[in-house]
Amino acid sequence: MLSVAMQELLEALRDRQKANADQAPATVDEARAAFAPAGPVHPVPDDVLVNEVSAGGVRAHWLTSPGADPDRVLLFLHGGGYELGSLSSDGELAARLGRAGGMRVLFPEYRLAPEHPFPAAIDDVRAVWRWLRADQRLSAGSLAVAGDSAGGGLAVALLVATRDAGEALPAAAVLMSPTVDLTSSGASMTDRADEDPISTPALLRQLAADYLAGADPKTPLASPLFASLSGLPPLLVQVGTADLLLSDSERLAEKAAGAGVDVVLEVGEGLPHVYQLALGTPEAAQATQRIGEFLRTHVP
Repeated sequence: MLSVAMQELLEALRDRQKANADQAPATVDEARAAFAPAGPVHPVPDDVLVNEVSAGGVRAHWLTSPGADPDRVLLFLHGGGYELGSLSSDGELAARLGRAGGMRVLFPEYRLAPEHPFPAAIDDVRAVWRWLRADQRLSAGSLAVAGDSAGGGLAVALLVATRDAGEALPAAAVLMSPTVDLTSSGASMTDRADEDPISTPALLRQLAADYLAGADPKTPLASPLFASLSGLPPLLVQVGTADLLLSDSERLAEKAAGAGVDVVLEVGEGLPHVYQLALGTPEAAQATQRIGEFLRTHVP
């Protein structure tokens, strides 16, 4: 049963969704400025040290919580449909996961569509990964990657590209409501249309079109559900049932398990897209605890 706090948040999200349906479409700049994917936007906590850095030419931020192990790093990739999102929208979640795992966090501000369509985002993420390995001299085994929504898709794409390049992979990956199929072919795109309080099928298709800019939606680094998943590190996948992208997580977990990957799929009944962002709810707290345990187990 959903907590009272989560029920109240879902009601507010549905009210916002109805209000937005009656308004003229926002410009890209307006949408970015107002981006609050799970209700209120929470700032990075005051006790987290934030340092800006150029990571392989990509603007990024180090987020360091008290007591974090400097030799263990979580690469966090934010969501927003490849078009929205930043440290403002996702920094609190990234810092919270780093704290739970006892790790420093690197938060890149990868280039966004439509100004920078595919493959700009994954090119930036790969540049950041090479910077961590070569410039920072961190072993792959001391690194993990996490991502929510589009960031989850980028995380899987990074794993696939790194494996295909014959390079060492991170120790583990955490995927929260990952976007891994830009063809919008999952059953939940239809089945959950009346339950998702955040997105609509039309919005997700438009974001995918803006990002792809004519590229094949089945291109593996754009839609890693269509890539070979063999040889990937352990995966923790979390998703809610009130999410148009539920099928992305289910199919990814099934395919990864079939390829011999150690994968755990956690499905939260009635929970929305990237419910982990909902600071102050028991559901987000429990998800954070599970992610922390997973990271501490696989990145010792």
